[in-house]
Amino acid sequence: MKNYVQAGQQVSVPAPYDVVSGQGVLVGSLFGVAVHSAATAAAVELALEGVYDLAKATGAVWAVGARIYWDDTNKVCTTTDSTNKLVGVALAVAASDATLGRVRLTAAFTL
Repeated sequence: MKNYVQAGQQVSVPAPYDVVSGQGVLVGSLFGVAVHSAATAAAVELALEGVYDLAKATGAVWAVGARIYWDDTNKVCTTTDSTNKLVGVALAVAASDATLGRVRLTAAFTL
């Protein structure tokens, strides 16, 4: 096909802020995990699929299968939807004091 560009499991986008490898990144409505560190506006590869241990907001217990949202202000995953973006589901229980949570990404843009 002449119009094929790439498989799409990873994409390159301008970093919206300084990011470190393994950090969740929201670019408009696109969420992924940084494959490498990048400075603001530099190209960064985002993984859009897979299971990752991501920064978690403390205070809530995660159950397996819970919807997980990205809090872009605090750069953490949370179970609070409000204005946060849906990014995946929890694949492991996480205690309220945990700083990381296991997330299976939705592999789709967030609304």
